[in-house]
Amino acid sequence: MAVSCVLLSNPSLLCQTRLSRPSSRQISMPERGVFWDRQSRTASVLARVATITSETRSDCIVTPVVTKKAKTSFSLATIWREIQGSNDWKDLVEPLHPLLREEIIRYGEFVAACYKAFDLDPSSKRYLNYKYGKKKMLREVGMEGCGYKITKYIYATPDLNIPIQNGRCRGRWIGYVAVSSDDEVRRLGRRDVVITFRGTVTNTEWVVNFMSSFTGARLDPQNPRLDVKVESGFLNLYTSSDDSTSKFGHGSCREQLLSEVSRIINEYEDEEMSITVAGHSMGSALAMILAYDVAELGLNKTKSRYRIPITVYSFGGPRAGNSGFKERCEELGVKVLRIVNVNDPITKLPGVLLNGNFRVFGRRYELPWSCSCYAHMGVELALNFFKMQNPSCVHDLETYISLLRCPERVQVLKDGPDRFSPQG
Repeated sequence: MAVSCVLLSNPSLLCQTRLSRPSSRQISMPERGVFWDRQSRTASVLARVATITSETRSDCIVTPVVTKKAKTSFSLATIWREIQGSNDWKDLVEPLHPLLREEIIRYGEFVAACYKAFDLDPSSKRYLNYKYGKKKMLREVGMEGCGYKITKYIYATPDLNIPIQNGRCRGRWIGYVAVSSDDEVRRLGRRDVVITFRGTVTNTEWVVNFMSSFTGARLDPQNPRLDVKVESGFLNLYTSSDDSTSKFGHGSCREQLLSEVSRIINEYEDEEMSITVAGHSMGSALAMILAYDVAELGLNKTKSRYRIPITVYSFGGPRAGNSGFKERCEELGVKVLRIVNVNDPITKLPGVLLNGNFRVFGRRYELPWSCSCYAHMGVELALNFFKMQNPSCVHDLETYISLLRCPERVQVLKDGPDRFSPQG
């Protein structure tokens, strides 16, 4: 799948989109994961989903506006598994299905809330932490009617020797866990657990971004899986604990999350559930590591042996691990939808030279350094936007969301040259 959008200088976000047929390597569809077997959908449901998508002729330009009848033909509760990637978003990305578009925007807004609630005022007592308490945070950032309740705030602590201002604890607020309400469950068709991560803000987090060496994940003590490697900085941020003496010190990001996810699953184990992890930039890498960790440890398995599906929505995310990490996530059934801007340099890091495109010679022979190559995961929804007056918008989450929010202004051209490099 290759979707290309051009964001013009007009602040109204008028944009054009070019949709071209990708090579088989552009969207690499992993085999159907075991997590989805219990609730696998029939071919007839997929056929009905396909009727909603916009059919386009190869010789014409169309605007993917969906009529009210088409929008309301199928509720999210009916096809939520497909929207969450049970069939690797087949027939839902090209063209972009309206329900999937709405879900991408919705989860993007959950991530944007992390930035809005992050305190960057040096004079504040909550500097580099959250502005609002859990009960009122969503209301304060304009998401009061989202249908979710925040159950826990998450902190991350880079294990780096960098002085911390004013002797405060080293842990920094990086996201939150939220659970859908009973009313929202009826709309969604399941109890949804959302875990969100913001991107890089503090100086120590920037340092973490440049720690681009590989290290073994080793998150399962019973099976370290030495072939599964992730970027050392991201793993450091995920697993390091706050060893300060501050009363506000926290355990590692990993400990906080695994404990909370286990608690929520135990509370709602008799209900149909989903785990959705969303992040922007560095937060996307943390989202992928968490999703892998939960699946590898089998924490998403209820007492009745039902495996809760795990989906990652990545916005402008870097590569998080090697090909072994990618392949193991696919085996575990972790579904990843990466929303990327092809002009965003962060999505090409780390591994500018050593990435998935360079592991195989002649599409047949795997090279010796293949295990040291970074690899992108999942299915890619590629956007193309750039604003000369503000080049920083290429990585801005709000720009991503604003662009996706204006389908009536996006033109889709079915044929044309493929302007995107293969995944890797």
